[in-house]
Amino acid sequence: MELVRQPIFLLLMTGSVLFEIFLAVPYYFAFGDEAKLVKTSTLAVMLLSGLFGSVLSASASLAREIRTGTALAVLSKPVGRAQFLLAKFAGLAAALTLLAYVNLIGVLTASWMAFDAYGKTDVTAISIFAGAIAIAYGLAGFSNFFLRRPFVSDAVFAMLVTVTVAMFVIFLFTQQTVSLGQRAMVDWRLLPAGILILFAFWIFAAVALACSTRLDMIATLAICSAVFLIGLMSDYLFGLPAARGNVWASTLYSVVPNWQLFWLADALETGKSTFQWAYVGKAFGYTVFYAGAALAMAVALFDERELS
Repeated sequence: MELVRQPIFLLLMTGSVLFEIFLAVPYYFAFGDEAKLVKTSTLAVMLLSGLFGSVLSASASLAREIRTGTALAVLSKPVGRAQFLLAKFAGLAAALTLLAYVNLIGVLTASWMAFDAYGKTDVTAISIFAGAIAIAYGLAGFSNFFLRRPFVSDAVFAMLVTVTVAMFVIFLFTQQTVSLGQRAMVDWRLLPAGILILFAFWIFAAVALACSTRLDMIATLAICSAVFLIGLMSDYLFGLPAARGNVWASTLYSVVPNWQLFWLADALETGKSTFQWAYVGKAFGYTVFYAGAALAMAVALFDERELS
């Protein structure tokens, strides 16, 4: 609840999902690859929103509390440091799950709206989706003015409901021509792809939380951005030398998170047999072990941190 009441969280959620819908609006003239371009772009927006959301939320929930003395006040009670840190991660993971859910709805809706040179922009779907977000903000404003409830958290939870309803209204009650004689269809294969990106969110959160035990937001963002960029090139930088028996490369290949394991947008079009729910289960195991290792490091760093 503390994280979803941050205004930046609401702005990040709203901005990312609206940008995903916008990506399905222009004419791309990509020689038949318009749908692939829209799907890949929306998944990339979802991934980047999780990176920023993880860093901002981790800094707001831990680094700021250490700086203002709130953490010291909590730990003066019978609460252990490990318990305090793991509770922070649980809240952070839950908030990022909400962010991923809204973004995934935007991704699925954008896949419905994607069209080629013979189709046209789905103005009806845009109006319904934008209206759903406007209704969420209106309900939050009503509860804030008349019931004295916090605006940001009410807007977040209202948006969860309104965009879900808008998605099913668009899928069930609207029609869209995306090509010659072809009606719009939602690509449900994006669902496991979105879940894999959610797993990446959780690893982001664990790494950002470990950095936030000692650093402020800007330094945490710099380190997490470096980990993200190096992890994208992990197969090239460390994977190839590790395959040739290089010990240091094999060690770094295990330490650095490989984000390519969670990015299977290309498999949506190529139809690789590895893209199935069994792979999602294996990726979840990788997420649990890597996040656990990052949290163990975070506990070790936080345990030695002087809070006074």
